[in-house]
Amino acid sequence: MTRSAAKEALKKYFGYDTFRPMQAEIIERISQGKDTLVLMPTGGGKSVCYQIPAITLPGTTVVVSPLISLMKDQVEGLLATGARAAFLNSSLDDVEQRRVEDQFFNGELDLLYVSPEKLVSQNFMPLLKRATVNLFAIDEAHCISSWGHDFRPEYTQMRFLKGEFKDIPVIALTATADKLTRKDIISQLHLKEPKTFIASFDRPNLSLEVRPGQKRREQIIRFIQKRPKQPGIIYCLSRRSTEELAEKLRGAGIDAAHYHAGMNADERTKVQEDFINDNTPVICATVAFGMGIDKSNVRWVIHYNLPKNIESYYQEIGRAGRDGADADTLLFYSYQDVMVLEDILKKNESDMLDVKIAKLDRMRQYAEAVGCRRRILLSYFSEDVQQDCGNCDICKNPPKAFNGTVIAQKALSAIYRLRQSVGMGTVIDVLRGSGKKEILERGYHNLKTYGAGRDIPFLEWQHYLLQLLNYGYIEIAHDQHGAVKLTPASQRVLFENESVQLVRFATIKERQEVEKARAKQTAKPQRVRDELFEKLRQLRKQLAQERGVPPYIVFNDATLEEMAATRPMTDEEMKNINGVGERKLQLYGSYFIDAIIEYVGPSSSHGKASTYQVTYEMYQRGLSVEEIARKRQINLATIYSHLAILYEQGYDIALEEMVSPAEVDKVLKSLRYLQEPYKLKDIYDYLGEQLPYHRIRLALAYGKREETGG
Repeated sequence: MTRSAAKEALKKYFGYDTFRPMQAEIIERISQGKDTLVLMPTGGGKSVCYQIPAITLPGTTVVVSPLISLMKDQVEGLLATGARAAFLNSSLDDVEQRRVEDQFFNGELDLLYVSPEKLVSQNFMPLLKRATVNLFAIDEAHCISSWGHDFRPEYTQMRFLKGEFKDIPVIALTATADKLTRKDIISQLHLKEPKTFIASFDRPNLSLEVRPGQKRREQIIRFIQKRPKQPGIIYCLSRRSTEELAEKLRGAGIDAAHYHAGMNADERTKVQEDFINDNTPVICATVAFGMGIDKSNVRWVIHYNLPKNIESYYQEIGRAGRDGADADTLLFYSYQDVMVLEDILKKNESDMLDVKIAKLDRMRQYAEAVGCRRRILLSYFSEDVQQDCGNCDICKNPPKAFNGTVIAQKALSAIYRLRQSVGMGTVIDVLRGSGKKEILERGYHNLKTYGAGRDIPFLEWQHYLLQLLNYGYIEIAHDQHGAVKLTPASQRVLFENESVQLVRFATIKERQEVEKARAKQTAKPQRVRDELFEKLRQLRKQLAQERGVPPYIVFNDATLEEMAATRPMTDEEMKNINGVGERKLQLYGSYFIDAIIEYVGPSSSHGKASTYQVTYEMYQRGLSVEEIARKRQINLATIYSHLAILYEQGYDIALEEMVSPAEVDKVLKSLRYLQEPYKLKDIYDYLGEQLPYHRIRLALAYGKREETGG
């Protein structure tokens, strides 16, 4: 498969002209039959990395996905693009399961989604061996590692793939894995000479904010009231708090529901479906919610409590703004949260307790940080970033910093001379010239950096080292008893004179006072979304309801925002909108073009000749509807819609040549038995599917003009 073929498929099926960084290289590697590990943030385009090969290569791609609802969403989304996809899981009855298995065996699927349990089951193996498989894609691959934040034992059984199917490439994908987890994924899956692709974890469209935990409910109500009609998720630690918070929000006039594992399956399904379909905008949920949905237009995520680690936090905030449009995240933090989470971890008697406590501590440090939050998150995933983001609460209200290069050099030099083999406490003891027995016994008092920082108190050194950790100048090796390690960034400080900005220890208390004061202020104003965007959003919801799919399957928010900004009025213009592929243009293009034309009006030029006027001029020259459509490269339905709207506006259109008086009569009489607002599909169904949509539209135009006495 060539890059040009992959690019053609990207445009045809997904409506995008260019690949995101690394996608093309990953697809090329898969087409060469090589194993690959991919780390991309939520919303970063992981799925395209295996979906394009699946569509373009002979055979079927088998995708391993841990959640039934996620499979359903992804298959629905693929079918909407024109790809051939299906899933096999416990939600199917025997007849449906047999049908999908036959499709798989007969090579009628581009992608087949299965659960880990299904993949490793004995009855699936014979079918797997007889079908033509071109790729195994392991989604949420961090689940295979006990170092990961969401370990699942059944994932470890998938190591058989490289033994049974030596010549079929495997791609493992995850949005959240630190260096240790990445190494473990490769080992557990027995990947053969894999190349690891780590995309930027930067999600610049997400704003990041942390507030003190006082009066959380009141703050949340003000936050939501500034964002009416915008879908959002509030993550809570306990089931009870989801219920209490949802009730509190409803009492404030906010349409909210709760979601947790204690509800029965039907209740949970209804809540999730209502959220997916934009019927309930706000969900108060435990962290399980959102893992199984691919909703792209979540505009904000709030954490009512501190998450247990940065991986979980990043995955959860990543459920906002997956369409690339602006989204907000807000984390409430109190030391009580830390104590509760520590207690929960200790009660679970985990084998990895020390690691989990250390990861919770990193989460606490993030919440208490006095430096750019995005740099902290990115450095956690080994991404070397030197510039502040400008889109977090720290950047918008920065604390006073000083040149801490000498302090950083002393610390990094001590770590180097200690051979990167000891923990943070020992590093500080050496810097402060401690006379502890173990320091002297190990000969650390003979090091050149021994006592180089004795003028700085222990807690202050700890504060500076945590800043170096958060900024990516050092890292912690959890599999080596918490040893502090140097990074490429620390090399620049030691040998290339890179300067380091640090915040003084005394600033912490000052910062906390500022944050408390800011928490009392109202949330930032709602982003500007004009009347046309709202009209398109309502149209999207209507079309989605008629077809029984979530609204974001039709188009995501970013695509609607682009439509509202550029106002495409022809098929060619609509094809230039990101997210409008061939299939979606065919299914929905004319509806959205009509809505834009109707909003702009026939007399509007919108920077060029009105698309209505162009159609009317060609009609006046005697061209047929078919000829106009062909010359303008617009589908017939859109041209008929132009003529219908022009007729309503009083233009001279020979409507009787396109729809007969008898047909007009049938359509207008049907309205007596239907509810307003009248939908073309309802009329089409009522008339027994005998009258084409375009004639129904023309008949309605006749009735509208008669009503107004035109």
